[in-house]
Amino acid sequence: MKFELIPIEGGFRLAVNSITLLSHTASAPALFVGQGTPKVKMFRGNFDIDQRPEFRLPLRVERVAADRVICTHPDLDGAFTLSFAEDNGVLRINGDCADSRCNRFWIRFCAEKEEHVTGGGEQFSYLDLRGRRYPIWTREQGVGRNKLTEITRLSDALDGSGGDYHTTFFPQPTFVSSRKYFVHFENYEYSVLDFTDELSHEAELWSLAPRIVIGAAETYPALLEKLTAVLGRQPALPDWAMKGLWMGVQGGTERATMLRDRCLNAGVDLSAVWIQDWQGTRVTSFGKRNIWDWRWSEALYPGLDRVIREDKTCGWMGYINPYIVEDGVLCREAKEKGYLVKRPNGTDYLFDFGEFDCGVVDLTLPAAFEWYKNVIKTNLIDLGFVGWMADFGEYLPVDAVCHGGSGWQLHNRWPALWAQCNREAVEERGMLGKCVFYMRAGAAGVQKYSTLMWAGDQNVDWSADDGLPSAITAALTMGMSGYGLSCSDIGGYTTLFTMRRDEELLMRWLEFACFTPVMRSHEGNRPTVNVQLYDTPETLAFTARTSKMHTALLPYLRQAVRRNAETGLPVMRPLFFAEDAPEAWKTEQWAYLLGDDLLVAPVVEPGAQTRTVWLPAGDWIHLWSGEAFTGGNVTVPAPLGQPPVFYRAGTEYAPLFEGLKEFLCPSD
Repeated sequence: MKFELIPIEGGFRLAVNSITLLSHTASAPALFVGQGTPKVKMFRGNFDIDQRPEFRLPLRVERVAADRVICTHPDLDGAFTLSFAEDNGVLRINGDCADSRCNRFWIRFCAEKEEHVTGGGEQFSYLDLRGRRYPIWTREQGVGRNKLTEITRLSDALDGSGGDYHTTFFPQPTFVSSRKYFVHFENYEYSVLDFTDELSHEAELWSLAPRIVIGAAETYPALLEKLTAVLGRQPALPDWAMKGLWMGVQGGTERATMLRDRCLNAGVDLSAVWIQDWQGTRVTSFGKRNIWDWRWSEALYPGLDRVIREDKTCGWMGYINPYIVEDGVLCREAKEKGYLVKRPNGTDYLFDFGEFDCGVVDLTLPAAFEWYKNVIKTNLIDLGFVGWMADFGEYLPVDAVCHGGSGWQLHNRWPALWAQCNREAVEERGMLGKCVFYMRAGAAGVQKYSTLMWAGDQNVDWSADDGLPSAITAALTMGMSGYGLSCSDIGGYTTLFTMRRDEELLMRWLEFACFTPVMRSHEGNRPTVNVQLYDTPETLAFTARTSKMHTALLPYLRQAVRRNAETGLPVMRPLFFAEDAPEAWKTEQWAYLLGDDLLVAPVVEPGAQTRTVWLPAGDWIHLWSGEAFTGGNVTVPAPLGQPPVFYRAGTEYAPLFEGLKEFLCPSD
């Protein structure tokens, strides 16, 4: 990669691979510094942050050297300096300001009107981020996530949990351009990516020490290889994780084994039974919640150690998060040892997680980190779990006092610390490549630690911002942000107000999950009002077919997952990987490439029996009918059990794909 720092009248120009990314002059500045006082409100992981600066100064260029730009302003004490250096095929830009009064930095990258951008971490509403602002702050995803919907209005009225198009568990100050370059900020401070201007992309950083990485390449795969070389890559999943279904159940040993056997007897290909309540449950107004003490509840799960040890049909999985309930054994021990995050007055920081209070383990304190890592090793791995949901990570209060700094400084970094704690536990027990933990909260660095991500708490509905379609967008934006392994709760999770999971939604979500790296179900926060995959002969039969189809895809998934581990090429990819056309960015954000040779367009509307799909240029074979297409908009039948799937003509995997027809519904 070649970069050029070119002096121009009143400023400078930066070009990377002949792409002009920065152009700064006195009349059209690209660099600003300023000051602001953060104002933050938090309630149960939902944040309201005041973004207004107190002043903002356009910088004036004093000198341009081969590797640095020195800027000043009459109202600035001292200079602001940007230094530029190539490092292993990327450009690193580091900033430093002598004026301690300033605490904000803005930079404007050159844009083109027809340019598209994606990334931003895991975004649920839009694949193309142009035209919108994206605050980078890990938080609850929000219920509804669209201020124009009734569900969001009701959620906001209930407890401020409605969310918006930009609220996400996994934000990241990274964007990838259709001009084949990426920009990544290595800062964890609060920031904003602003794509509302036609001719610029502006980033706002609440720090005067920006650390920016820029990469460019000729193709998207080559671009992501550079980005993931910076961020890190996930290890390949073990084969068991990509086979069949991980069945989410709860309610105790008797119920879990009964439902396991019901599914096995119905022909469901089970690779794991996931019990999120292995440590016991409590009931709140939100629904059934776990007891966050992370010790095996022998009362609810008698004989669980024996069941896990003797089960030859599938593995067993559990649940943990970085918070410990106030009335539990672990919290008492953590208090005694001084392992909890503190309030400014020095007392332990306990806060409401929804009708119960918890402490936060201080993951920046080495002794506390080691202690909690040993909880994972002893209480989960040694019990026999082959994996677990490593939930949460978004709730660190901004006024918290940690060994490693303030909550304000550490908030966005916390998910990476949580991922690191889990990863080290797995490695130290010799289980890497055998054990899988999966997370919803993310930050830069999670890429090199977490073994899998899931899309969080979708509604049990079809809504674009928070239902089935949003799980597709989440996987694609996350893949473009350097994390290439994703799954979701089959059927969704959040059930509030009038929402109910029906049979059609469950089956359509099963179809989608079949064509993802991991197929995993969840009973949801209110299991009794939602249709479950084990409820009826029809749902069981449908689950059996899709789970067997997923197992049949294992040889294909295995090579795609291995390629992600080696090069950072995500398993699920936007269609512009096949053809960089406007339709790939706008028309088909709910379709994707699975590996190199499959194109999947899940049905995302209730009652649909057909779907129109935009196909990239090339020869494509409709999986179920065998009909050949050569790109453009096509309409195909899409009855239950036949989601629109196409494969590339001439692929070596054609016999494997054709074999999937074995699992069609009998009526077909």
